Amino acid sequence: MSFRAVGVFFAALLIIRIGNHRIFGKNTAFDIVLGVIYGSVLSRAITGNAPFWPTIAAAFTLVMLHKGLASLAYHTNFGLGNIIKGKPKILVKNGELQRETMASSSVTENDILEALRSAGHKPDISNISAAYLERSGNISIICSE
Repeated sequence: MSFRAVGVFFAALLIIRIGNHRIFGKNTAFDIVLGVIYGSVLSRAITGNAPFWPTIAAAFTLVMLHKGLASLAYHTNFGLGNIIKGKPKILVKNGELQRETMASSSVTENDILEALRSAGHKPDISNISAAYLERSGNISIICSE
């Protein structure tokens, strides 16, 4: 099993390098789904619960599917990127909390205050021109100061 693990490690590294580093770097739902499935598929190759080479081929296919969909989303203008990757949601507009959006996204006022502090701003929502829940799950803040 140790030899299989080493083989899977190098195969996975090669496949990820072919696919693109952003698969695990951005953390959109699109990327996380691939990460979970990719790990599950490769674990079968390590433990021997599935044939080695077909499992590596399946992992490669998943990464290429991810890369292809990401490329398609980039090159099309009909909103495919928003469907696959999501789109940002406005949480604060001109100093006013957008409570419906916050509730549907499970974001609290404390989450917004934390994002303000993390960005080096005073924790005062009235100074926010706009705050967005980004596709990655991070909160970005544009202050009016």
